[in-house]
Amino acid sequence: MNRFIKTAAGQGSFYAAVAVLVTFAAFPFYWMLLTTFKSDADLYNLKSNPYWFNAAPTLEHIRYLFGDTLFLHWVANSMIVGLCVVAITLIVTLPAGYSLARISSQAAESLSIGIFLTYLVPPTLLFLPLSRVVSLLGLQDSLWSLVLVYPTFTIPFCTWLFMGFFKSVPREIEEAAIVDGCTVAGAFVKTILPLSLPGILTVIIFAFTLTMQEFVYALTFISSSDEKPVTLGVATDLVRGDIFYWGELMAAALIASVPVAIAYSLFLDRFISGITGGAVK
Repeated sequence: MNRFIKTAAGQGSFYAAVAVLVTFAAFPFYWMLLTTFKSDADLYNLKSNPYWFNAAPTLEHIRYLFGDTLFLHWVANSMIVGLCVVAITLIVTLPAGYSLARISSQAAESLSIGIFLTYLVPPTLLFLPLSRVVSLLGLQDSLWSLVLVYPTFTIPFCTWLFMGFFKSVPREIEEAAIVDGCTVAGAFVKTILPLSLPGILTVIIFAFTLTMQEFVYALTFISSSDEKPVTLGVATDLVRGDIFYWGELMAAALIASVPVAIAYSLFLDRFISGITGGAVK
């Protein structure tokens, strides 16, 4: 009887903790959804219940967002920048991570630590020298300035991530491919890359998410509305002075964040196996 009570109490505590965590994680999405479809009269009425609809839901905020702002253009800009940065990151980090993983020396370890430490440097310290570089290249107020700058924080961490993942792949696999007639590059493409698919997918999701949520560099280098990514466009064009378009702000945040959350959910298993792959040899 005592064992049954202890088991029931333990399970109850577990499910209660899970319920609290799920509520905490889901509440921002619920609040965004609620604010998106609330009318202005309901939204700004201090006597209304803020946690539910006190008037009929409306689509006016979504209509304004798509019809009277450049929201779709901002999303397209973010997609272009994100895809370009992901491509650059993969081109640089795949050979870099593989090289560091296969070089057995203290210099390689020190170099890998130094690469990771550059990821920890705050953007607020880097945007001043980077703005000089952008100015010299004539990329001011252009999406290409972001394509140039964003790899400075995606490449260091992704190189370190790939290095750990490639270390978990046995050398004997590529050595066998070389014995069968492959070159080093051929063995890397035909044997290592297929085995590294979870790590590659992890880097793609990680790099793309970083570019989608970055704000400091976009605010520094972009000023024209038609060149802004979604993070900057929503935060600057939907906040005018002390007036916050809360319905449109929440609608934009909801529409931009839900696809990313769905992508994480669909590829969660591969993402976890990729992020932890380098921890096990």
